[in-house]
Formats: sequence, structure tokens, C-alpha cells
Amino acid sequence: RRLCVATGATALVRLGAPTPDEMGHCDHVYQKEVGGKPITVFAQGEGSKTSKLSTIVLRASTSSVLADLERAIDDGVHAARTSCKNGKLVPGAGATEMELSLKIGAFADTCPGLDQYAIRAFGKALEVVPKTLAENAGLDQGAVIAALVAAHASGKACAGVDIDAMGIDGATGVCDETKVYDLYQSKASAFRLAIDAALTVLRVDQIIMSKQAGGGGGGGGMPGM
Repeated sequence: RRLCVATGATALVRLGAPTPDEMGHCDHVYQKEVGGKPITVFAQGEGSKTSKLSTIVLRASTSSVLADLERAIDDGVHAARTSCKNGKLVPGAGATEMELSLKIGAFADTCPGLDQYAIRAFGKALEVVPKTLAENAGLDQGAVIAALVAAHASGKACAGVDIDAMGIDGATGVCDETKVYDLYQSKASAFRLAIDAALTVLRVDQIIMSKQAGGGGGGGGMPGM
């Protein structure tokens, strides 16, 4: 399948000679060694529009480093593919999560009854993203979250965690306008999965609570002989 994509050929499920339209084309086919292992290279010329396939060869000293590089390449390729489908961006560095946390908390204040506690807890859980960013940057989590809350409450919706503030005297670890952006599609998918997980846990709790307590039926005497 990958060879067909590289050469522009059509994979056949029948026996017999292919038609001219089903046959592929390749400008250069040669063999070379990469890391002591011989590989066959199918390369198209610069002006060829036959192939839309590219191969990235990764080499590392250990398998763990190679696995990290492979994950980084996968993340980059998927991010590029997602951006081609939907190019919308949202502020990163924890700015989106903090703004949603404040909005959800404000909405919880308008809800009567016990529902407001669950809504407020969901909004509070979104603060884990800026907290984690602050912790990984070596910043004070409490000070960063307090500064973010104050910034977003004053209308700075794009305020995020500033990892470059580490070690600077008097720095709050917050930038008013973050230069980091995340894909809207990835962020929306993460929120959707988080909501589904929370609803699933709540449904399980309702099933357990609605089950009647106690054992089986009433007791009886000795069976008749």
C-alpha cells in the first residue's frame, strides 16, 4: 500500500496485467545503507506530482531516545494534519483553561441547589493545566494561579504562564499576552473527552446508589426430608 502511494500506482485485487492508468511511475530506484542496514529507496524528482509520501529516518543512541523522537514526529505530523482540516487557534500556556475556569465558576453562581458545587468543581479542575506548566517551569504554583486569576478577572483573556520568568526577581510567572497557541480542534476534543469521563463516573455512582441494599430473600427452615 505504501509503495502504491509512493509511485502513484493502484493496488489490484484481480489477477492479470494492469492497465496503463493503474501502473505507477518512479524517477529513481536505488539501494543504500543507513546505519549498516541496506534499504531500497523509491525517490521521485522535484517536479514530479505523482507521490505525496515522504519518509523520515530517525536514528538515536538508545531505544528510549528513539521512542521519544518518534512520538515527537507523530505529534508534529498530527498537529499539521489537524491544522489543515481546521486552522482555528486558541491561546495556549494555560490561558484558555483559566478563562474557561472563571467562566464556569461564574455560571455556577447562577445555578441553584447542589448542582453549583459540581459545576464549580469542574471549572476548578481546569486549573490543573496552568498548575502543571508552572510546576514544570520551576515556578510557585500558588503565586502563578493567583496572578492568572487576577489577570483574567481584569479582562486579560490571553494571559498565560510565562516559563521564561523562572529565576527573575519580582516576576509573577504570568504574561499578559501569550505567544503560545494551541489548536482549537485538539482543545475541543480534550474537553469533550473530559466531560464524557465525568458523566460516566456520575452514571456509575448513580447505578451503585440506586441498587437496593441487603441480601437475598427471606430465610427458611430446614428443607423437608
